[in-house]
Amino acid sequence: MDPTGAGRQRGFRAPGAGGPEGPDTIDTRPSGEPDPSPTTGTGEGPGRGRTASWRWLVAAGAVLVVAMAVIGTLAFRLGSTSAALDAQSPSPSPTPRPSATPLPTTDLYRQVVPSVVLITTAKGALGTGTVVTDKGLVLTANHVVADGGAVTVVFADGTRSPAKVASTNPKNDTATLTPQKLPEVVVPVALGGGTAVGTDVVAIGNPLGLQDSTTTGVVSGLGRTSRTETGTVKGLIQFDAAVNPGSSGGPLLDRQGLLVGVVISIADPGKDEAWAGIGFAVPIGSALGGGGDGPGPGGGPQI
Repeated sequence: MDPTGAGRQRGFRAPGAGGPEGPDTIDTRPSGEPDPSPTTGTGEGPGRGRTASWRWLVAAGAVLVVAMAVIGTLAFRLGSTSAALDAQSPSPSPTPRPSATPLPTTDLYRQVVPSVVLITTAKGALGTGTVVTDKGLVLTANHVVADGGAVTVVFADGTRSPAKVASTNPKNDTATLTPQKLPEVVVPVALGGGTAVGTDVVAIGNPLGLQDSTTTGVVSGLGRTSRTETGTVKGLIQFDAAVNPGSSGGPLLDRQGLLVGVVISIADPGKDEAWAGIGFAVPIGSALGGGGDGPGPGGGPQI
Protein backbone atom coordinates (compact mmCIF):
# COMPACT_ATOMS: atom_id res chain seq x y z
CA MET A 1 0.00 0.00 0.00
CA ASP A 2 1.28 3.43 -0.92
CA PRO A 3 2.00 5.09 2.50
CA THR A 4 1.33 8.50 0.99
CA GLY A 5 -2.19 7.52 0.04
CA ALA A 6 -1.60 8.83 -3.48
CA GLY A 7 -2.91 5.64 -5.02
CA ARG A 8 -0.08 5.17 -7.56
CA GLN A 9 -0.04 1.89 -9.43
CA ARG A 10 3.10 -0.17 -9.96
CA GLY A 11 4.70 0.65 -13.34
CA PHE A 12 2.73 3.87 -13.77
CA ARG A 13 4.65 7.09 -14.24
CA ALA A 14 2.74 10.30 -13.88
CA PRO A 15 3.18 13.08 -16.46
CA GLY A 16 6.16 15.16 -15.57
CA ALA A 17 7.82 12.33 -13.68
CA GLY A 18 10.64 12.47 -16.19
CA GLY A 19 12.18 10.21 -18.79
CA PRO A 20 15.81 9.62 -19.61
CA GLU A 21 16.38 13.33 -20.05
CA GLY A 22 15.22 14.23 -16.58
CA PRO A 23 12.03 15.50 -14.93
CA ASP A 24 9.47 17.67 -16.66
CA THR A 25 10.58 16.44 -20.13
CA ILE A 26 8.02 15.19 -22.67
CA ASP A 27 8.14 14.73 -26.44
CA THR A 28 6.34 17.48 -28.35
CA ARG A 29 5.97 18.80 -31.87
CA PRO A 30 5.34 22.43 -32.71
CA SER A 31 1.83 23.10 -33.89
CA GLY A 32 1.49 23.20 -37.72
CA GLU A 33 4.76 21.41 -38.40
CA PRO A 34 4.43 18.80 -41.21
CA ASP A 35 4.10 15.17 -40.22
CA PRO A 36 7.66 13.76 -40.23
CA SER A 37 6.41 10.37 -41.52
CA PRO A 38 8.16 9.35 -44.79
CA THR A 39 6.05 10.06 -47.90
CA THR A 40 8.34 8.85 -50.68
CA GLY A 41 8.24 5.40 -52.24
CA THR A 42 4.76 4.64 -50.91
CA GLY A 43 2.55 6.28 -53.47
CA GLU A 44 0.81 8.21 -50.67
CA GLY A 45 0.95 11.89 -50.10
CA PRO A 46 0.80 13.68 -46.74
CA GLY A 47 -3.00 13.96 -46.89
CA ARG A 48 -3.55 10.23 -47.49
CA GLY A 49 -1.13 9.32 -44.67
CA ARG A 50 -2.98 11.62 -42.34
CA THR A 51 -6.30 10.00 -43.35
CA ALA A 52 -4.92 6.53 -42.59
CA SER A 53 -3.75 7.74 -39.21
CA TRP A 54 -7.20 9.07 -38.39
CA ARG A 55 -8.81 5.81 -39.49
CA TRP A 56 -6.47 3.91 -37.21
CA LEU A 57 -7.29 6.22 -34.30
CA VAL A 58 -11.04 5.84 -34.88
CA ALA A 59 -10.72 2.05 -34.98
CA ALA A 60 -8.61 2.03 -31.82
CA GLY A 61 -11.12 4.29 -30.10
CA ALA A 62 -14.00 2.01 -31.03
CA VAL A 63 -12.15 -1.00 -29.64
CA LEU A 64 -11.45 0.93 -26.43
CA VAL A 65 -15.12 1.89 -26.02
CA VAL A 66 -16.22 -1.72 -26.51
CA ALA A 67 -13.60 -2.95 -24.05
CA MET A 68 -14.69 -0.40 -21.43
CA ALA A 69 -18.33 -1.41 -21.88
CA VAL A 70 -17.47 -5.09 -21.39
CA ILE A 71 -15.37 -4.33 -18.31
CA GLY A 72 -18.13 -2.13 -16.90
CA THR A 73 -20.69 -4.90 -17.41
CA LEU A 74 -18.47 -7.45 -15.70
CA ALA A 75 -17.82 -5.06 -12.81
CA PHE A 76 -21.55 -4.46 -12.41
CA ARG A 77 -22.30 -8.19 -12.42
CA LEU A 78 -19.53 -8.89 -9.94
CA GLY A 79 -20.77 -6.08 -7.72
CA SER A 80 -24.32 -7.42 -7.89
CA THR A 81 -23.11 -10.91 -6.97
CA SER A 82 -21.15 -9.53 -4.03
CA ALA A 83 -24.17 -7.59 -2.80
CA ALA A 84 -26.35 -10.70 -3.09
CA LEU A 85 -23.86 -12.75 -1.11
CA ASP A 86 -23.72 -10.04 1.57
CA ALA A 87 -27.52 -10.07 1.79
CA GLN A 88 -27.52 -13.82 2.29
CA SER A 89 -24.87 -13.76 5.04
CA PRO A 90 -26.25 -13.77 8.59
CA SER A 91 -25.80 -10.59 10.58
CA PRO A 92 -23.11 -10.93 13.24
CA SER A 93 -24.08 -10.64 16.87
CA PRO A 94 -23.61 -7.07 18.03
CA THR A 95 -20.44 -6.53 19.96
CA PRO A 96 -20.64 -4.15 22.90
CA ARG A 97 -18.69 -1.01 22.20
CA PRO A 98 -18.22 1.14 25.28
CA SER A 99 -18.52 4.84 24.62
CA ALA A 100 -15.38 6.94 24.99
CA THR A 101 -17.53 9.76 26.38
CA PRO A 102 -20.39 9.81 28.89
CA LEU A 103 -23.68 8.66 27.38
CA PRO A 104 -27.07 10.26 27.95
CA THR A 105 -29.27 7.95 30.00
CA THR A 106 -31.54 7.25 27.01
CA ASP A 107 -28.60 6.10 24.84
CA LEU A 108 -27.04 4.08 27.65
CA TYR A 109 -30.35 2.36 28.35
CA ARG A 110 -30.81 1.37 24.70
CA GLN A 111 -27.27 0.02 24.62
CA VAL A 112 -27.44 -2.06 27.80
CA VAL A 113 -31.06 -3.19 28.21
CA PRO A 114 -30.67 -6.10 25.72
CA SER A 115 -28.17 -7.57 28.22
CA VAL A 116 -30.57 -7.43 31.20
CA VAL A 117 -32.83 -10.36 32.17
CA LEU A 118 -35.74 -10.90 34.55
CA ILE A 119 -35.26 -13.83 36.95
CA THR A 120 -38.04 -15.72 38.74
CA THR A 121 -38.03 -18.93 40.75
CA ALA A 122 -40.68 -21.55 41.48
CA LYS A 123 -40.61 -20.47 45.13
CA GLY A 124 -41.56 -16.89 44.34
CA ALA A 125 -38.19 -15.12 44.26
CA LEU A 126 -37.83 -12.19 41.88
CA GLY A 127 -34.62 -10.59 40.67
CA THR A 128 -32.49 -9.33 37.82
CA GLY A 129 -29.44 -10.61 35.97
CA THR A 130 -26.96 -9.44 33.36
CA VAL A 131 -25.63 -11.38 30.36
CA VAL A 132 -21.83 -11.27 30.64
CA THR A 133 -20.63 -13.62 27.87
CA ASP A 134 -21.56 -14.31 24.27
CA LYS A 135 -22.57 -17.81 25.40
CA GLY A 136 -25.38 -16.27 27.45
CA LEU A 137 -23.94 -16.69 30.97
CA VAL A 138 -26.00 -14.59 33.40
CA LEU A 139 -24.50 -12.87 36.46
CA THR A 140 -26.91 -12.23 39.36
CA ALA A 141 -27.24 -12.13 43.14
CA ASN A 142 -26.92 -15.46 44.93
CA HIS A 143 -29.84 -14.88 47.29
CA VAL A 144 -32.22 -14.59 44.31
CA VAL A 145 -31.65 -18.25 43.36
CA ALA A 146 -30.46 -19.71 46.68
CA ASP A 147 -33.86 -21.16 47.64
CA GLY A 148 -33.31 -24.08 45.28
CA GLY A 149 -36.48 -23.65 43.23
CA ALA A 150 -36.59 -23.97 39.46
CA VAL A 151 -35.19 -20.83 37.82
CA THR A 152 -36.60 -19.05 34.77
CA VAL A 153 -35.00 -16.14 32.92
CA VAL A 154 -36.76 -13.76 30.54
CA PHE A 155 -34.60 -11.88 28.04
CA ALA A 156 -35.30 -8.38 26.80
CA ASP A 157 -36.73 -9.70 23.52
CA GLY A 158 -39.24 -11.87 25.40
CA THR A 159 -37.36 -15.17 25.11
CA ARG A 160 -38.10 -17.32 28.18
CA SER A 161 -35.86 -20.15 29.30
CA PRO A 162 -35.25 -22.46 32.25
CA ALA A 163 -31.81 -21.84 33.71
CA LYS A 164 -29.38 -23.85 35.78
CA VAL A 165 -27.26 -22.39 38.55
CA ALA A 166 -23.72 -22.61 37.19
CA SER A 167 -21.87 -21.21 40.21
CA THR A 168 -22.49 -19.49 43.55
CA ASN A 169 -20.43 -17.35 45.89
CA PRO A 170 -22.32 -16.79 49.15
CA LYS A 171 -19.41 -14.76 50.52
CA ASN A 172 -20.13 -11.88 48.14
CA ASP A 173 -23.72 -12.89 47.31
CA THR A 174 -23.21 -13.51 43.60
CA ALA A 175 -24.12 -16.40 41.30
CA THR A 176 -24.09 -17.27 37.62
CA LEU A 177 -26.82 -18.97 35.58
CA THR A 178 -26.76 -20.94 32.33
CA PRO A 179 -30.01 -20.54 30.36
CA GLN A 180 -31.05 -23.59 28.34
CA LYS A 181 -32.45 -21.43 25.53
CA LEU A 182 -30.96 -18.21 24.19
CA PRO A 183 -32.45 -15.38 22.14
CA GLU A 184 -31.57 -15.16 18.46
CA VAL A 185 -29.01 -12.47 19.24
CA VAL A 186 -27.05 -12.61 22.50
CA VAL A 187 -25.81 -9.22 23.69
CA PRO A 188 -23.29 -9.41 26.55
CA VAL A 189 -22.67 -6.29 28.58
CA ALA A 190 -19.28 -4.58 28.45
CA LEU A 191 -17.37 -5.17 31.68
CA GLY A 192 -15.87 -2.23 33.53
CA GLY A 193 -13.31 -1.82 36.26
CA GLY A 194 -13.10 0.29 39.38
CA THR A 195 -15.13 3.34 40.24
CA ALA A 196 -14.80 6.39 42.48
CA VAL A 197 -16.93 8.38 44.89
CA GLY A 198 -18.96 10.90 42.94
CA THR A 199 -19.05 8.84 39.74
CA ASP A 200 -22.39 8.96 37.94
CA VAL A 201 -24.06 5.55 37.78
CA VAL A 202 -27.16 3.97 36.25
CA ALA A 203 -29.09 0.97 37.58
CA ILE A 204 -31.35 -1.20 35.41
CA GLY A 205 -33.58 -3.87 36.91
CA ASN A 206 -37.02 -5.25 37.62
CA PRO A 207 -38.15 -3.59 40.88
CA LEU A 208 -41.43 -5.09 42.07
CA GLY A 209 -41.59 -6.92 38.74
CA LEU A 210 -41.57 -3.72 36.67
CA GLN A 211 -39.36 -5.05 33.91
CA ASP A 212 -36.37 -3.09 32.61
CA SER A 213 -36.76 -0.05 34.85
CA THR A 214 -33.85 2.39 35.01
CA THR A 215 -32.70 4.91 37.64
CA THR A 216 -29.69 7.19 37.97
CA GLY A 217 -27.48 8.37 40.81
CA VAL A 218 -23.90 8.61 42.00
CA VAL A 219 -21.42 6.48 43.89
CA SER A 220 -21.81 7.67 47.50
CA GLY A 221 -19.09 5.57 49.10
CA LEU A 222 -16.74 2.62 48.71
CA GLY A 223 -15.67 -0.27 50.92
CA ARG A 224 -19.02 -0.55 52.68
CA THR A 225 -20.26 -3.60 54.61
CA SER A 226 -23.83 -4.84 54.33
CA ARG A 227 -25.22 -7.14 57.03
CA THR A 228 -28.14 -9.16 55.69
CA GLU A 229 -30.25 -12.12 56.73
CA THR A 230 -27.90 -14.46 54.88
CA GLY A 231 -24.62 -12.99 56.08
CA THR A 232 -22.25 -10.06 55.91
CA VAL A 233 -20.79 -8.82 52.63
CA LYS A 234 -17.81 -6.48 52.66
CA GLY A 235 -16.15 -4.14 50.19
CA LEU A 236 -19.35 -2.89 48.59
CA ILE A 237 -20.13 0.13 46.44
CA GLN A 238 -22.64 2.47 48.08
CA PHE A 239 -24.86 4.35 45.61
CA ASP A 240 -28.05 6.42 45.63
CA ALA A 241 -29.79 5.34 42.40
CA ALA A 242 -33.19 4.04 43.52
CA VAL A 243 -33.49 0.23 43.73
CA ASN A 244 -36.15 -1.96 45.32
CA PRO A 245 -37.06 -5.64 45.76
CA GLY A 246 -36.67 -7.21 42.33
CA SER A 247 -33.59 -5.12 41.51
CA SER A 248 -31.18 -7.60 43.12
CA GLY A 249 -28.62 -9.02 40.75
CA GLY A 250 -29.07 -6.17 38.31
CA PRO A 251 -26.28 -4.11 36.77
CA LEU A 252 -24.79 -0.95 38.20
CA LEU A 253 -23.24 0.88 35.26
CA ASP A 254 -20.98 3.86 34.74
CA ARG A 255 -21.79 6.53 32.17
CA GLN A 256 -19.85 4.71 29.46
CA GLY A 257 -22.21 1.76 29.78
CA LEU A 258 -19.65 -0.43 31.55
CA LEU A 259 -20.76 -2.88 34.24
CA VAL A 260 -19.09 -1.78 37.49
CA GLY A 261 -21.23 -3.58 40.09
CA VAL A 262 -23.97 -6.10 40.90
CA VAL A 263 -26.82 -4.71 43.01
CA ILE A 264 -27.51 -6.86 46.11
CA SER A 265 -29.16 -4.87 48.93
CA ILE A 266 -30.51 -1.59 50.33
CA ALA A 267 -30.24 0.13 53.69
CA ASP A 268 -33.40 -0.37 55.74
CA PRO A 269 -33.38 1.72 58.91
CA GLY A 270 -37.17 1.43 59.24
CA LYS A 271 -37.16 -2.35 58.81
CA ASP A 272 -39.88 -2.04 56.17
CA GLU A 273 -37.86 -2.77 53.03
CA ALA A 274 -38.55 0.78 51.79
CA TRP A 275 -36.01 2.74 49.73
CA ALA A 276 -33.97 4.98 52.04
CA GLY A 277 -31.58 6.40 49.44
CA ILE A 278 -28.76 3.93 50.05
CA GLY A 279 -28.07 0.89 47.90
CA PHE A 280 -25.15 -1.54 47.81
CA ALA A 281 -23.48 -3.35 44.93
CA VAL A 282 -20.67 -5.89 44.69
CA PRO A 283 -17.79 -4.46 42.60
CA ILE A 284 -17.49 -6.27 39.30
CA GLY A 285 -13.95 -7.41 40.09
CA SER A 286 -15.14 -9.13 43.27
CA ALA A 287 -18.22 -10.54 41.54
CA LEU A 288 -16.02 -12.18 38.92
CA GLY A 289 -13.67 -13.72 41.45
CA GLY A 290 -11.50 -10.90 42.79
CA GLY A 291 -11.22 -9.49 46.28
CA GLY A 292 -13.24 -6.71 47.82
CA ASP A 293 -13.24 -6.81 51.62
CA GLY A 294 -13.39 -3.43 53.28
CA PRO A 295 -14.65 -1.59 56.36
CA GLY A 296 -17.70 0.60 56.59
CA PRO A 297 -21.20 0.81 58.01
CA GLY A 298 -24.25 -0.47 56.21
CA GLY A 299 -26.89 -3.11 56.47
CA GLY A 300 -30.35 -3.89 55.27
CA PRO A 301 -32.41 -6.40 53.36
CA GLN A 302 -31.29 -8.21 50.30
CA ILE A 303 -33.53 -7.15 47.46
